[in-house]
Amino acid sequence: MIPFIKYPSVDTFAQICQRPSLDAQSLDEIIEGIFTQVETRQDQALRDLTLKFEKREIQEILYTEQEINELANQVPESLKKAIQQAYANIHTFHESQQFVSQKIETSPGVICWQKASPIEKVGIYIPGGTAPLFSTILMLAIPAQIAGCKEIVLCTPAAHPAIFYTAQLCGVTKMAKVGGAQAVAAMALGTESIPKVYKIFGPGNQYVTAAKMFANHKGIAIDMPAGPSEVAVYADSHANPAYVAADLLSQAEHGIDSQVFLVALEESFIEKTQVELGKQVELLDRKDLALQALINSKAILVKDRGEAIQLLNEYAAEHLILACDQPEEFADHIVNAGSIFLGNFTPEAAGDYASGTNHTLPTNGFAKAYSGVNLASFQKKITLQRISQAGLEVLGQSIMDMAEAESLQAHANAVAIRLNTRL
Repeated sequence: MIPFIKYPSVDTFAQICQRPSLDAQSLDEIIEGIFTQVETRQDQALRDLTLKFEKREIQEILYTEQEINELANQVPESLKKAIQQAYANIHTFHESQQFVSQKIETSPGVICWQKASPIEKVGIYIPGGTAPLFSTILMLAIPAQIAGCKEIVLCTPAAHPAIFYTAQLCGVTKMAKVGGAQAVAAMALGTESIPKVYKIFGPGNQYVTAAKMFANHKGIAIDMPAGPSEVAVYADSHANPAYVAADLLSQAEHGIDSQVFLVALEESFIEKTQVELGKQVELLDRKDLALQALINSKAILVKDRGEAIQLLNEYAAEHLILACDQPEEFADHIVNAGSIFLGNFTPEAAGDYASGTNHTLPTNGFAKAYSGVNLASFQKKITLQRISQAGLEVLGQSIMDMAEAESLQAHANAVAIRLNTRL
């Protein structure tokens, strides 16, 4: 089912860890054209582009409160309860991330500290493709809500009732009927209906990803660079092949450009997992998508635990499942991963929905430098300092000496004038 690599040499690890290539450069001209249209024609451009790309006609750009209420009320009670439980866990986990300010006296009379300030306006994009990702609203709007963001704008072409129920629950302030790159452009630039935001969050296809990167170049912050979804699983003799196969398929079903990555110590385990994959994939409604994703995937047999750690750190998975003995101890050696799932009873799907951690994570190897979305993603840290006259007398000569060494005389004068003046 998955291409198999046996005992690769360490010097090939970087090549093995390459993802399916994304041709973002070819999209630049299209994306720039969309941004130009939205900038010049605003709401009308959104109507025209929606008709062009989605074959969908919209008149009003925003959903009305009545439309939101009517759709939200269609959610079955059982699903409402599931969403509420997920909301509670995600809220609890992200609430615990509140920044605690601490004043530090760096030298006598010199006090420095930080405060957390919310990003006032944020945008959330939810795709409308083959899966209505209302769970992503929980992951993005809950920390925005906790952070105190004043404006939470949600753009989505999807009309699944759970999206509207979840948006209400999470305090979304505006919902727009727009999707694709034009939705990103609208949030980045602002239109008559959609306010300009300061930071854009959320997944999407290659057009949405390219639009987010283009918006970033225009000065709008984004959550992180993104690529197709992925999971890596490390398995030793304590792992269950059926569980591992299920975890691999849970990511493969996202789409044909997803990738799964199995690292194991025993060839017999890989063989058993391949058999399980063959059985379980037949039961999936999204079988065709999963099968194509498996072609882009890899099962790798390594010599020992040390090689496994080295390979997994090189891969820097979005999701990493450690189906092994003493997984917490193993996790201590992992420095590159978006989110880690420990043991046989911690499926990646738990993090996708309801355990409490965030599922908006760095993909495509960006876990080497980026964190997943968290409360701090919706805040800025502002530094403050207060210096007494005595403190400036202690620190002043050092400041002046350094400023003069950099030929910045006005900097030195700003200190000198205070030291020579007594109120």
